[in-house]
This record gives sequence, C-alpha cells and structure tokens, in this order.
Amino acid sequence: MKTNITDMTQGSPTRHLLLFALPAMIGNIFQQVYNLADSVIVGRFVGADAFAAVGATASIPFLFFALCNGIGSGGGIVVSQFYGAQDESNVKKCIVNTGLIMLIVPLFFAIVGFALTPALLRLLNTPAELMQGAVSYTRILCAGLLFVSLYNFISSMMRALGDSKTPLYFLIASTIINIILDTILVVIFHMGINGAALATVISQLLSVIGCMLYAIKTNPYFRFSREDYVFTWDMCYKVVRLGVPLSLQFALIAISSMAVQKIVNAYGTIAVAAFTATNRIEQLIHQPYGTLSLSLSTFTGQNYGAKRYDRVVKGYRKGLLIMVILTGILTLMIQLGATTLVSLFVTETSVIEMGAMGLRITSLFYLALGMINVVRGLLNGLGDAFFALFNGVIEVIGRFTIPLLMTSYMGLAEPGIWISCGVVWVLSGGTAWIRYITYTKELRKNAAAM
Repeated sequence: MKTNITDMTQGSPTRHLLLFALPAMIGNIFQQVYNLADSVIVGRFVGADAFAAVGATASIPFLFFALCNGIGSGGGIVVSQFYGAQDESNVKKCIVNTGLIMLIVPLFFAIVGFALTPALLRLLNTPAELMQGAVSYTRILCAGLLFVSLYNFISSMMRALGDSKTPLYFLIASTIINIILDTILVVIFHMGINGAALATVISQLLSVIGCMLYAIKTNPYFRFSREDYVFTWDMCYKVVRLGVPLSLQFALIAISSMAVQKIVNAYGTIAVAAFTATNRIEQLIHQPYGTLSLSLSTFTGQNYGAKRYDRVVKGYRKGLLIMVILTGILTLMIQLGATTLVSLFVTETSVIEMGAMGLRITSLFYLALGMINVVRGLLNGLGDAFFALFNGVIEVIGRFTIPLLMTSYMGLAEPGIWISCGVVWVLSGGTAWIRYITYTKELRKNAAAM
C-alpha cells in the first residue's frame, strides 16, 4: 500500500527540506486562518472593540496550548529518531505512549484555563469594556483545548515519519468548515465573538476525527497490535524528557507574550486593535520559518538516528540558505504592503496607521527570527532538551524587561512595543547561535571525518 512516509536519510537535503516544508507551511498557514477568519469576520461585522477583545485574549489560550503541545512535539522527535534507526516496534510504542499522555494533559489544563481566565485577563490590564467578551471567548477556546492538542499530536507523529501532507488535507477541510461556521454564527445568528470561538472548536474536533481515521487506514505505524498498547515508564521518560522542556519553552514564550500584551493594553483600545492586527499578520509570517524549523527537526532526527552526521550538518547549512532567501522576500513584502495587510482586519484609520508602522518595524528583524527557528529545528532534532528551556527563559527575560524599557524609560511609547519585539528576537537568535556552536562541536567533527 502506498503511504506518505518519507525516508530523509537518503537523497538531496535541500529537496527533502523544501518538499517536507511546503505542505507543512501550507498547513500551518491554514491553521492560522482559523484565527484570521475569527479576526476578520469579528473586526468587520462586530466592530473594533470586539476585534480588540479577541486580541486581548490571544496569549492565554496559547499558554495552555503550549503546555500541551510540547509533549506532542517531544514525542515526534523520539519517533523520528526511532524511525531513522529502523526500529518499527518502538515507533509504535512511542506513538501510543505519547497519545496516552496527550489525553490527560489537555483535560487538566482546560479545567485550569477555564477557571483562571477572569483572573488572568485582569492581570493583563484588559480594558473594562472588553472584559465580558474576552472572558467568554477564552473559556470556549479552553473548553476545546483537547481537540486542538490531539490534532497537533497526530500531526507531530505523521511529520516525524516524513508525512507532512495528510495533516494538511484535513486542516484545509476543517478551515473551510471554520469559515463557514464563522459566517453562520457571527454574521447570520449574531453570536459575536462567542460564535467565532465556537466555530473554531467545532472545526478542530472534526479535524481530529478525520485525521485520526485516515491515519489508521493509510499509515502502517498507526495500526497497532495488542503488544503496542503498553504504557512503559522508559518510553514515557523519553517523551517527557524532550517534551517537558519544549512545553516550558512554549509556555515561557506565551507568558512573555502576556507581559507584552499587558503593556499594550495600557495604551487603550486603538493600540490593542493595532497590536492584534500585527500579531495576526506576523503569525502568518512566522509560518515559513516555523515549518523550516519543523522540517530541519525531522530531517535531523532521522539522520541522527541513522548516524548520518554529515547529512545533519549539510541539512543545517541548506536550511540557513533557504532562511536568508526567505527573509529577503518577506521583508520586502511587508515594507511595501503593510498598510494593505492591516486594512484587511479593520477599517479605522488610526488602527491601520499604527499597525502598519508596527509591521514595518518588526520586519527589519526577520533575519534574527529566522536564525532562532533554524537553530531550534536542528537542536530539537538532536534531542537537545536543555536549549528549548534555556531559550524560553531568555525570551521571557527579554519580553518582561525590554518593552518596559523601550516604552516607559526611553519614551518611545507605542513604537517601542514593536521595536522591543525585534530586539528580543536578536537576543534569542544570538543565544541560539552560541548554543549551536558549543553543542554541535563534536558532531561537526564527526561529520567532517565522514
């Protein structure tokens, strides 16, 4: 039977990186369309205040999702290494054990998130006029945390096996459903931002069901025997050892985003709406970098498991080249089209002008953003659990201190918000490069000898 599994230990590294990254990038873009659809429809049909309320909540669901997603990502790294070593039995056992963990962790954080939402929004200085809508919107998304976490777990397992196409197909279908439901619930039934949140949760549920059924039918690694359904502490440890640092890294990034959001909220509804618009656009900008990182992680994991160290180094260098070309294209696109992009979300001139200014500022720092993702992909594939956590700590420190320094002490006000985001990327990218130099010294020596 034909499958979408790809062996990356043979053939051109550049070809593997691009062919794997393209479907994954399209898939991630469609995943962001969930948020874009909510934002565009809410901003256009409900108003700027409702649009700002959606933005004011963004970092909270992301925090709880991040805590869950790292486990799935850690399991994916372990699977890619077992697959590279041609250890079919442990590939299946890892998928099963990661899946068991992913049934428990999201339920716990969904309950915690639902209960803590009002307190967290108050902590972020959410404007009073946005509070009611922000609470209900966030709680609905927290209630659907299990669905989005399970989808990303299944996707991580498939991508670890070199299959970036199957998750894409179901994500496209569920995104279309999400847009249809957004239109029905928000525009026709006037359910406001609650309708947008409900549409997202239903779409994610359908995506999980469809993707899992298709995986069982077409992917031999998802067809388990009775011997595979065994919970083992050793396998659990392998997943958790990589997954928990990734979860903490993602969570620290989410917490740092909350710190920035708190500063933004203090500047009022216009600043919140402008920051929300730029965030939505930059979530799309992040996707090519993120999928390149994911591609490098899978490529590195398989080749490291197969002890093809020379291919690991070649993949890293090709990834850097792809990133530099990509950065040039994205920077030019944002500098020329910032105003048009922001105006897709809102019609208020003041919001559009501030948002366009913010995009042009941050686009000057995309090279640092690219460096973070390339190095992160390589080190994740090598199983470097320390870096994920350390890099998250660096980003948190930067986002807690630099925005405050820029906006208050240096008197840059609103522009300082976006300048600080770029400076944090430079700080994080620099530490990532240093970690690459120190951590891979022995690997690069072995690669040169091959």
